[in-house]
Amino acid sequence: MNIVLYNIFLKLYPLGIRIASIWNDKAKLWITGRKKFPSLDSLNEKTETIWMHCASLGEFEQGRPLIEKIRKEYPGHRIIITFFSPSGYEIQKDFDGADHVFYLPADSASNARKFINVINPTLVLWVKYEYWYYYLHELKKKKIPTLLISGAFRKDQPFFKWYGNFWKQMLNSFNYFFVQNKSSETLLNGIKINNAAVSGDTRFDRVIAIAENFYDVPLIKEFCGNSKVVVAGSTWEDDEAEWMHYAKTNPAIKFIIAPHEVDKENVNDVKKEFPGSIFYSQLNDVTIQKANILIIDNVGMLSRLYKYADITYVGGGFGYDGLHNILEAAVYGKPVIFGPEFEKNFEARELIECGGGITIENALELEKTLNHLFKNADESGRRGMAAKHYVYNNAGATKKIMKYIQENRLLTN
Repeated sequence: MNIVLYNIFLKLYPLGIRIASIWNDKAKLWITGRKKFPSLDSLNEKTETIWMHCASLGEFEQGRPLIEKIRKEYPGHRIIITFFSPSGYEIQKDFDGADHVFYLPADSASNARKFINVINPTLVLWVKYEYWYYYLHELKKKKIPTLLISGAFRKDQPFFKWYGNFWKQMLNSFNYFFVQNKSSETLLNGIKINNAAVSGDTRFDRVIAIAENFYDVPLIKEFCGNSKVVVAGSTWEDDEAEWMHYAKTNPAIKFIIAPHEVDKENVNDVKKEFPGSIFYSQLNDVTIQKANILIIDNVGMLSRLYKYADITYVGGGFGYDGLHNILEAAVYGKPVIFGPEFEKNFEARELIECGGGITIENALELEKTLNHLFKNADESGRRGMAAKHYVYNNAGATKKIMKYIQENRLLTN
Protein backbone atom coordinates (compact mmCIF):
# COMPACT_ATOMS: atom_id res chain seq x y z
CA MET A 1 0.00 0.00 0.00
CA ASN A 2 1.12 3.56 -0.70
CA ILE A 3 -0.33 6.94 0.21
CA VAL A 4 -2.63 6.95 -2.85
CA LEU A 5 -4.16 3.58 -2.01
CA TYR A 6 -4.39 4.56 1.63
CA ASN A 7 -6.36 7.71 0.71
CA ILE A 8 -8.70 5.63 -1.44
CA PHE A 9 -9.24 3.34 1.54
CA LEU A 10 -10.00 6.35 3.76
CA LYS A 11 -12.66 7.46 1.27
CA LEU A 12 -14.24 4.04 0.81
CA TYR A 13 -14.29 2.97 4.47
CA PRO A 14 -16.81 5.62 5.67
CA LEU A 15 -18.95 4.88 2.61
CA GLY A 16 -19.05 1.21 3.57
CA ILE A 17 -19.94 2.15 7.15
CA ARG A 18 -22.79 4.38 5.93
CA ILE A 19 -24.21 1.54 3.88
CA ALA A 20 -23.88 -0.87 6.80
CA SER A 21 -25.54 1.64 9.14
CA ILE A 22 -28.85 0.97 7.38
CA TRP A 23 -29.11 -2.31 9.27
CA ASN A 24 -26.19 -2.35 11.73
CA ASP A 25 -26.49 -0.42 15.01
CA LYS A 26 -22.72 -0.33 15.59
CA ALA A 27 -22.13 1.22 12.18
CA LYS A 28 -24.85 3.78 12.95
CA LEU A 29 -23.10 4.71 16.20
CA TRP A 30 -19.79 5.03 14.33
CA ILE A 31 -21.41 7.62 12.04
CA THR A 32 -23.39 9.59 14.63
CA GLY A 33 -20.51 9.60 17.12
CA ARG A 34 -18.30 11.48 14.66
CA LYS A 35 -20.76 14.18 13.59
CA LYS A 36 -19.46 16.65 16.17
CA PHE A 37 -15.74 17.40 16.25
CA PRO A 38 -14.29 16.99 19.78
CA SER A 39 -13.56 20.12 21.80
CA LEU A 40 -12.15 20.70 25.27
CA ASP A 41 -13.76 22.44 28.20
CA SER A 42 -12.21 25.93 28.25
CA LEU A 43 -12.53 26.01 32.05
CA ASN A 44 -10.12 23.11 32.46
CA GLU A 45 -6.93 24.65 33.87
CA LYS A 46 -4.79 21.53 33.59
CA THR A 47 -1.71 22.20 31.53
CA GLU A 48 -0.09 18.98 30.34
CA THR A 49 -2.21 16.44 28.45
CA ILE A 50 -1.79 12.67 28.12
CA TRP A 51 -3.65 11.19 25.15
CA MET A 52 -4.31 7.44 25.02
CA HIS A 53 -5.81 5.94 21.86
CA CYS A 54 -7.55 2.56 21.90
CA ALA A 55 -9.12 0.74 18.98
CA SER A 56 -11.86 -0.76 21.13
CA LEU A 57 -12.74 -2.05 24.60
CA GLY A 58 -10.07 -4.75 24.75
CA GLU A 59 -7.32 -2.24 24.03
CA PHE A 60 -8.76 0.10 26.65
CA GLU A 61 -8.45 -2.67 29.23
CA GLN A 62 -4.81 -3.04 28.20
CA GLY A 63 -4.12 0.66 28.55
CA ARG A 64 -6.15 1.15 31.71
CA PRO A 65 -3.50 0.05 34.26
CA LEU A 66 -1.03 2.57 32.82
CA ILE A 67 -3.50 5.45 32.61
CA GLU A 68 -4.62 4.79 36.20
CA LYS A 69 -1.00 4.80 37.33
CA ILE A 70 -0.38 8.08 35.51
CA ARG A 71 -3.51 9.60 37.07
CA LYS A 72 -2.20 8.63 40.51
CA GLU A 73 1.35 9.88 39.91
CA TYR A 74 0.41 13.04 37.96
CA PRO A 75 -3.01 14.14 39.28
CA GLY A 76 -2.72 17.64 37.81
CA HIS A 77 -2.51 16.44 34.21
CA ARG A 78 -5.38 16.22 31.74
CA ILE A 79 -6.13 12.72 30.43
CA ILE A 80 -7.88 12.21 27.10
CA ILE A 81 -8.92 8.81 25.75
CA THR A 82 -10.06 8.17 22.18
CA PHE A 83 -11.72 5.14 20.62
CA PHE A 84 -12.15 4.05 17.04
CA SER A 85 -14.93 1.56 17.74
CA PRO A 86 -18.37 2.17 19.25
CA SER A 87 -17.99 -0.98 21.35
CA GLY A 88 -15.22 0.77 23.25
CA TYR A 89 -16.56 4.32 23.33
CA GLU A 90 -20.17 3.55 24.26
CA ILE A 91 -19.13 1.45 27.27
CA GLN A 92 -16.36 3.74 28.54
CA LYS A 93 -17.58 7.21 27.54
CA ASP A 94 -18.20 8.01 31.22
CA PHE A 95 -14.91 6.55 32.49
CA ASP A 96 -14.03 8.66 35.50
CA GLY A 97 -10.30 8.07 35.14
CA ALA A 98 -10.17 10.50 32.20
CA ASP A 99 -11.05 14.15 31.75
CA HIS A 100 -12.42 13.57 28.26
CA VAL A 101 -13.39 10.50 26.21
CA PHE A 102 -13.90 10.97 22.46
CA TYR A 103 -14.36 9.09 19.23
CA LEU A 104 -11.21 9.51 17.17
CA PRO A 105 -12.14 11.64 14.13
CA ALA A 106 -11.59 9.82 10.84
CA ASP A 107 -7.99 9.85 9.67
CA SER A 108 -7.09 12.70 7.31
CA ALA A 109 -4.42 15.36 7.18
CA SER A 110 -6.87 18.11 8.22
CA ASN A 111 -8.56 16.08 11.00
CA ALA A 112 -5.23 14.99 12.45
CA ARG A 113 -3.85 18.51 12.44
CA LYS A 114 -7.02 20.01 13.92
CA PHE A 115 -7.50 17.34 16.61
CA ILE A 116 -3.89 17.39 17.79
CA ASN A 117 -3.93 21.18 17.90
CA VAL A 118 -7.11 21.09 20.00
CA ILE A 119 -5.90 18.61 22.61
CA ASN A 120 -2.21 19.67 22.44
CA PRO A 121 -0.83 16.44 23.97
CA THR A 122 2.39 16.26 25.96
CA LEU A 123 2.57 12.47 25.70
CA VAL A 124 0.70 10.01 23.47
CA LEU A 125 0.07 6.36 24.32
CA TRP A 126 -1.00 4.14 21.42
CA VAL A 127 -2.36 0.81 22.64
CA LYS A 128 -1.34 -2.39 20.83
CA TYR A 129 -2.17 -1.55 17.22
CA GLU A 130 -4.38 0.38 14.75
CA TYR A 131 -2.03 2.59 12.82
CA TRP A 132 -3.46 5.80 11.33
CA TYR A 133 -0.97 7.45 8.99
CA TYR A 134 -1.97 11.11 9.25
CA TYR A 135 -2.26 11.12 13.02
CA LEU A 136 1.11 9.45 13.46
CA HIS A 137 2.70 11.68 10.82
CA GLU A 138 1.40 14.82 12.57
CA LEU A 139 2.65 13.62 15.96
CA LYS A 140 6.09 13.00 14.52
CA LYS A 141 6.12 16.38 12.75
CA LYS A 142 5.27 18.13 16.02
CA LYS A 143 7.87 16.03 17.88
CA ILE A 144 5.31 14.84 20.44
CA PRO A 145 6.58 11.77 22.36
CA THR A 146 4.54 8.77 21.22
CA LEU A 147 4.78 5.31 22.78
CA LEU A 148 3.29 2.05 21.58
CA ILE A 149 2.29 -0.05 24.58
CA SER A 150 1.51 -3.78 24.68
CA GLY A 151 2.52 -4.01 21.04
CA ALA A 152 2.31 -7.38 19.32
CA PHE A 153 3.77 -8.08 15.89
CA ARG A 154 3.58 -11.08 13.57
CA LYS A 155 5.70 -11.86 10.53
CA ASP A 156 2.65 -11.92 8.25
CA GLN A 157 1.95 -8.21 8.86
CA PRO A 158 2.72 -5.73 6.04
CA PHE A 159 5.49 -4.00 8.05
CA PHE A 160 7.71 -7.00 7.38
CA LYS A 161 6.91 -7.54 3.68
CA TRP A 162 8.77 -6.28 0.62
CA TYR A 163 5.88 -3.88 -0.06
CA GLY A 164 5.77 -2.59 3.51
CA ASN A 165 7.61 0.75 3.24
CA PHE A 166 4.43 2.78 3.71
CA TRP A 167 3.63 0.85 6.90
CA LYS A 168 7.19 1.20 8.17
CA GLN A 169 6.79 4.99 7.90
CA MET A 170 4.04 4.75 10.50
CA LEU A 171 6.24 2.72 12.82
CA ASN A 172 8.97 5.33 12.48
CA SER A 173 6.60 7.84 14.08
CA PHE A 174 6.91 6.14 17.47
CA ASN A 175 9.57 7.15 19.94
CA TYR A 176 9.54 3.80 21.68
CA PHE A 177 7.87 0.39 21.47
CA PHE A 178 6.88 -1.65 24.51
CA VAL A 179 6.09 -5.07 23.09
CA GLN A 180 4.51 -8.16 24.57
CA ASN A 181 7.10 -10.75 23.62
CA LYS A 182 10.60 -11.37 22.30
CA SER A 183 9.42 -12.38 18.83
CA SER A 184 7.83 -8.93 18.37
CA GLU A 185 11.09 -7.24 19.35
CA THR A 186 13.04 -9.47 16.95
CA LEU A 187 10.70 -8.62 14.06
CA LEU A 188 11.13 -4.89 14.71
CA ASN A 189 14.91 -5.26 14.94
CA GLY A 190 14.80 -7.05 11.58
CA ILE A 191 13.53 -3.88 9.89
CA LYS A 192 16.07 -1.71 11.75
CA ILE A 193 13.72 -0.52 14.47
CA ASN A 194 15.78 -0.86 17.62
CA ASN A 195 13.96 1.50 19.97
CA ALA A 196 11.95 -1.38 21.45
CA ALA A 197 11.87 -3.40 24.66
CA VAL A 198 9.96 -6.43 25.88
CA SER A 199 7.73 -5.15 28.67
CA GLY A 200 5.05 -7.82 28.54
CA ASP A 201 1.34 -7.19 28.25
CA THR A 202 -0.38 -4.69 30.55
CA ARG A 203 -3.47 -6.94 30.45
CA PHE A 204 -1.77 -9.16 33.03
CA ASP A 205 -1.65 -6.20 35.41
CA ARG A 206 -5.27 -5.35 34.66
CA VAL A 207 -6.74 -8.80 35.32
CA ILE A 208 -4.71 -9.12 38.54
CA ALA A 209 -6.10 -5.78 39.72
CA ILE A 210 -9.64 -6.94 38.98
CA ALA A 211 -9.16 -10.26 40.76
CA GLU A 212 -7.52 -8.73 43.81
CA ASN A 213 -10.34 -6.21 44.13
CA PHE A 214 -13.08 -8.78 43.54
CA TYR A 215 -16.50 -8.26 45.03
CA ASP A 216 -19.44 -10.64 44.89
CA VAL A 217 -22.40 -10.51 42.54
CA PRO A 218 -25.05 -11.72 45.03
CA LEU A 219 -27.55 -13.13 42.51
CA ILE A 220 -24.79 -15.00 40.68
CA LYS A 221 -23.52 -16.45 43.94
CA GLU A 222 -27.02 -17.61 44.82
CA PHE A 223 -27.58 -19.05 41.33
CA CYS A 224 -24.39 -21.12 41.57
CA GLY A 225 -25.08 -22.39 45.10
CA ASN A 226 -23.12 -25.56 45.78
CA SER A 227 -23.35 -26.85 42.20
CA LYS A 228 -20.54 -27.45 39.78
CA VAL A 229 -20.28 -24.34 37.59
CA VAL A 230 -19.08 -23.65 34.06
CA VAL A 231 -18.67 -20.06 32.84
CA ALA A 232 -18.46 -19.57 29.06
CA GLY A 233 -17.48 -15.98 28.28
CA SER A 234 -17.36 -13.85 25.13
CA THR A 235 -19.12 -16.55 23.08
CA TRP A 236 -20.16 -16.40 19.47
CA GLU A 237 -22.66 -18.59 17.63
CA ASP A 238 -20.06 -21.24 16.77
CA ASP A 239 -18.95 -21.43 20.40
CA GLU A 240 -22.52 -21.80 21.63
CA ALA A 241 -23.14 -24.58 19.12
CA GLU A 242 -20.41 -26.64 20.80
CA TRP A 243 -22.11 -26.22 24.19
CA MET A 244 -25.75 -26.96 23.34
CA HIS A 245 -25.73 -30.74 23.80
CA TYR A 246 -23.60 -30.78 26.95
CA ALA A 247 -25.65 -28.09 28.68
CA LYS A 248 -28.93 -29.83 27.87
CA THR A 249 -27.74 -33.24 29.09
CA ASN A 250 -26.15 -32.10 32.36
CA PRO A 251 -28.93 -30.43 34.39
CA ALA A 252 -26.99 -30.81 37.65
CA ILE A 253 -24.29 -28.42 36.40
CA LYS A 254 -24.90 -24.66 36.41
CA PHE A 255 -23.92 -22.94 33.16
CA ILE A 256 -23.33 -19.20 32.83
CA ILE A 257 -23.07 -18.04 29.21
CA ALA A 258 -21.94 -14.48 28.48
CA PRO A 259 -22.30 -13.77 24.73
CA HIS A 260 -19.85 -11.35 23.17
CA GLU A 261 -22.72 -9.44 21.56
CA VAL A 262 -25.51 -8.52 23.98
CA ASP A 263 -27.94 -6.74 21.68
CA LYS A 264 -31.53 -7.88 22.12
CA GLU A 265 -31.66 -9.90 18.92
CA ASN A 266 -28.52 -11.90 19.70
CA VAL A 267 -29.28 -12.72 23.33
CA ASN A 268 -32.77 -13.85 22.31
CA ASP A 269 -31.19 -16.15 19.72
CA VAL A 270 -28.85 -17.55 22.38
CA LYS A 271 -31.78 -18.15 24.72
CA LYS A 272 -33.55 -20.15 22.00
CA GLU A 273 -30.45 -22.35 21.65
CA PHE A 274 -30.65 -23.26 25.33
CA PRO A 275 -34.29 -24.15 26.19
CA GLY A 276 -35.23 -23.36 29.76
CA SER A 277 -32.44 -20.82 30.19
CA ILE A 278 -33.05 -17.42 31.78
CA PHE A 279 -31.55 -13.96 31.37
CA TYR A 280 -29.59 -12.32 34.16
CA SER A 281 -32.03 -9.40 33.95
CA GLN A 282 -34.80 -11.85 34.92
CA LEU A 283 -32.89 -13.37 37.82
CA ASN A 284 -34.53 -13.15 41.24
CA ASP A 285 -35.23 -15.34 44.28
CA VAL A 286 -37.96 -17.18 42.37
CA THR A 287 -36.35 -17.67 38.93
CA ILE A 288 -33.03 -18.81 40.45
CA GLN A 289 -34.66 -22.15 41.27
CA LYS A 290 -36.05 -22.70 37.78
CA ALA A 291 -33.03 -23.02 35.51
CA ASN A 292 -29.50 -24.33 35.31
CA ILE A 293 -28.49 -22.12 32.36
CA LEU A 294 -28.04 -18.38 32.81
CA ILE A 295 -27.59 -16.00 29.85
CA ILE A 296 -25.81 -12.75 30.71
CA ASP A 297 -27.58 -9.92 28.87
CA ASN A 298 -25.36 -7.03 29.96
CA VAL A 299 -21.80 -5.76 29.55
CA GLY A 300 -19.20 -5.29 32.27
CA MET A 301 -19.77 -8.28 34.53
CA LEU A 302 -17.79 -11.04 32.81
CA SER A 303 -14.42 -10.42 34.46
CA ARG A 304 -16.02 -11.22 37.84
CA LEU A 305 -18.12 -14.17 36.64
CA TYR A 306 -15.10 -16.40 36.05
CA LYS A 307 -14.48 -16.38 39.82
CA TYR A 308 -17.59 -18.54 40.32
CA ALA A 309 -16.53 -21.23 37.84
CA ASP A 310 -15.02 -24.64 38.37
CA ILE A 311 -14.10 -24.70 34.69
CA THR A 312 -13.99 -21.76 32.27
CA TYR A 313 -14.41 -21.42 28.53
CA VAL A 314 -13.43 -18.37 26.47
CA GLY A 315 -15.04 -17.77 23.08
CA GLY A 316 -13.77 -16.57 19.75
CA GLY A 317 -11.58 -19.58 19.05
CA PHE A 318 -13.81 -20.78 16.23
CA GLY A 319 -13.29 -17.71 14.03
CA TYR A 320 -15.02 -14.32 14.06
CA ASP A 321 -12.81 -11.76 15.83
CA GLY A 322 -10.37 -14.34 17.17
CA LEU A 323 -9.93 -15.68 20.68
CA HIS A 324 -10.98 -13.26 23.40
CA ASN A 325 -9.30 -12.47 26.72
CA ILE A 326 -8.28 -15.76 28.33
CA LEU A 327 -6.35 -13.95 31.09
CA GLU A 328 -9.60 -12.78 32.71
CA ALA A 329 -10.41 -16.42 33.38
CA ALA A 330 -6.90 -17.71 34.10
CA VAL A 331 -6.23 -15.20 36.91
CA TYR A 332 -8.79 -16.91 39.16
CA GLY A 333 -6.96 -20.22 39.08
CA LYS A 334 -9.41 -22.15 36.90
CA PRO A 335 -8.69 -24.34 33.84
CA VAL A 336 -9.36 -22.42 30.62
CA ILE A 337 -10.82 -24.13 27.55
CA PHE A 338 -10.99 -22.51 24.09
CA GLY A 339 -11.38 -23.31 20.41
CA PRO A 340 -8.65 -24.13 17.86
CA GLU A 341 -8.18 -20.70 16.22
CA PHE A 342 -5.65 -18.93 18.44
CA GLU A 343 -2.61 -18.36 16.22
CA LYS A 344 -2.66 -14.61 16.97
CA ASN A 345 -2.68 -15.21 20.74
CA PHE A 346 0.76 -16.15 22.01
CA GLU A 347 -0.60 -16.27 25.57
CA ALA A 348 -2.97 -19.07 24.50
CA ARG A 349 0.00 -21.13 23.30
CA GLU A 350 1.89 -20.43 26.51
CA LEU A 351 -1.12 -21.25 28.66
CA ILE A 352 -1.42 -24.62 26.92
CA GLU A 353 2.30 -25.25 27.42
CA CYS A 354 2.11 -24.58 31.15
CA GLY A 355 -0.95 -26.80 31.53
CA GLY A 356 -3.48 -24.09 32.35
CA GLY A 357 -5.13 -24.01 28.93
CA ILE A 358 -6.85 -26.68 26.86
CA THR A 359 -7.90 -26.32 23.23
CA ILE A 360 -10.76 -28.32 21.69
CA GLU A 361 -11.77 -28.90 18.08
CA ASN A 362 -15.45 -29.77 18.46
CA ALA A 363 -18.35 -30.58 20.82
CA LEU A 364 -17.19 -34.17 21.30
CA GLU A 365 -13.76 -33.07 22.51
CA LEU A 366 -15.38 -30.43 24.72
CA GLU A 367 -17.61 -33.02 26.38
CA LYS A 368 -14.70 -35.41 26.88
CA THR A 369 -12.55 -32.65 28.41
CA LEU A 370 -15.27 -31.44 30.77
CA ASN A 371 -16.14 -34.92 31.98
CA HIS A 372 -12.47 -35.68 32.60
CA LEU A 373 -11.86 -32.48 34.57
CA PHE A 374 -15.00 -32.90 36.68
CA LYS A 375 -14.04 -36.49 37.51
CA ASN A 376 -10.41 -35.63 38.27
CA ALA A 377 -10.53 -32.74 40.72
CA ASP A 378 -6.80 -32.91 41.48
CA GLU A 379 -5.84 -32.48 37.85
CA SER A 380 -8.38 -29.69 37.43
CA GLY A 381 -6.89 -27.95 40.46
CA ARG A 382 -3.33 -28.31 39.14
CA ARG A 383 -4.34 -26.88 35.78
CA GLY A 384 -6.10 -24.00 37.49
CA MET A 385 -3.09 -23.12 39.61
CA ALA A 386 -0.84 -23.34 36.54
CA ALA A 387 -3.10 -20.81 34.84
CA LYS A 388 -2.99 -18.45 37.82
CA HIS A 389 0.80 -18.71 38.19
CA TYR A 390 1.19 -17.98 34.48
CA VAL A 391 -0.70 -14.70 34.89
CA TYR A 392 1.17 -13.58 38.01
CA ASN A 393 4.55 -14.55 36.56
CA ASN A 394 3.94 -12.22 33.61
CA ALA A 395 2.85 -9.14 35.57
CA GLY A 396 4.83 -5.89 35.68
CA ALA A 397 4.47 -4.26 32.23
CA THR A 398 2.89 -1.13 33.70
CA LYS A 399 5.79 -0.62 36.07
CA LYS A 400 8.34 -0.93 33.23
CA ILE A 401 6.55 1.62 31.06
CA MET A 402 6.16 4.07 33.94
CA LYS A 403 9.87 3.77 34.68
CA TYR A 404 10.69 4.75 31.09
CA ILE A 405 8.30 7.73 31.21
CA GLN A 406 9.79 8.99 34.45
CA GLU A 407 13.45 8.37 33.59
CA ASN A 408 13.02 10.18 30.27
CA ARG A 409 11.04 12.99 31.92
CA LEU A 410 8.19 12.72 29.43
CA LEU A 411 5.90 14.21 32.09
CA THR A 412 6.58 16.83 34.73
CA ASN A 413 5.11 16.94 38.23
